[in-house]
Amino acid sequence: MKAKVVKQYLSYFIPFISPQVKSWAWEARLLNWLTCVWLIIGLITLVSASYPEGITDNNDGLYIFKRQLIGVAVGIVGFNFVTNQPLKKTIKISPIMVLVLLLLIFATLVPGLGKTTMGASRWIAIGPFSLQPSELIKPFLVLQAAYLFARWNRLQNKVRLVWLTVFTLVLAGILKQPNLSTTGLCGMSLWLVALAAELPLGQLIAVAGGGLGTASLSVTINPYQLDRITSFLNPWQDYHNKGYQLIQSLLAIASGSLNGAGFGLSQQKLSYLPIRSTDFIFAVYAEEFGFVGCVLLLLLIIAYGTLALRVAIKCSHNVPRLVAVGAMVFIVGQSLINIGVATGSLPTTGLPLPFFSYGINSIIASLLLAGLLVRVARESNTTRIISLKQISNSKQTFTSK
Repeated sequence: MKAKVVKQYLSYFIPFISPQVKSWAWEARLLNWLTCVWLIIGLITLVSASYPEGITDNNDGLYIFKRQLIGVAVGIVGFNFVTNQPLKKTIKISPIMVLVLLLLIFATLVPGLGKTTMGASRWIAIGPFSLQPSELIKPFLVLQAAYLFARWNRLQNKVRLVWLTVFTLVLAGILKQPNLSTTGLCGMSLWLVALAAELPLGQLIAVAGGGLGTASLSVTINPYQLDRITSFLNPWQDYHNKGYQLIQSLLAIASGSLNGAGFGLSQQKLSYLPIRSTDFIFAVYAEEFGFVGCVLLLLLIIAYGTLALRVAIKCSHNVPRLVAVGAMVFIVGQSLINIGVATGSLPTTGLPLPFFSYGINSIIASLLLAGLLVRVARESNTTRIISLKQISNSKQTFTSK
């Protein structure tokens, strides 16, 4: 009896099995379950991709997976909170969170405070864990940008200038870490939200030009970023060094053939493929589940994006519509970019694959973004019910006039 009560109690806090889901609109329910399926497939893949690394580095094959579960637990709590909280209330905390995380982004650049890994200072060490503000700021950027651009024509110039400066500082801080890929993704997301809000096209073109110019300058200043572009064009030119990562990824994908080698049987993850549990985890998935598995995953991502677009189109108010657009870009767009990198279709970046790649901060941000999308889907289907009494009163009022 106690076990039944505990299970029923917990079901209200786990959004994927909560009995409240039955009352949601079908788009919200489907997005909820697609998120669950995507997360489960990602965790299964992470177990396989990270097992050899866990054995070698920590004498525990499930070490990385266990740490990822911490992020999943926190993310699910956030997902549950966001999906059950009116969007208006969630938006109220976005300005504070953006400003706090902006300060933390610049804190990563302070010597002794920021944690440097592979030449980049993107984390703040907190005990055995690392805080990555550039990942956690994504859902709050979406919320604040949606609220700001939806009311753009009604805002004073001073307010516009303040928040445009804040957004610029966010991008500048992330770029300084350096993290060109996340800067580009955040900038692209803000730009697309502004485009969906129908801001003046001339201003958007000018901003896009400035962004491309800044990216070109960053590539010029940082030779390793230029090396990524040139090695992407012809990885075999320097296959022992600059092109090694991409070549090993392509070998893994090609080895998957039609049906894949089978779960846990990837060979490239055995010290051949670097960064196999984070940026290039798709290569391990492709090797183990083959062409069929890749097609099914792409269909899942396409279905997710199509559903998100449908939710955005159905919204009758600008703010939730723009939130749906921003969340879709971060989840679906980032997924396609990561897969494009692993398959050699795009230059190498440091963007993780949502719900797949290891990263506590990344999984929390992805689940929060998914929660925002589900919340918008719930609200986009709500209508105000008018009673017969109200209709009768309105008729009498019209007749009297």
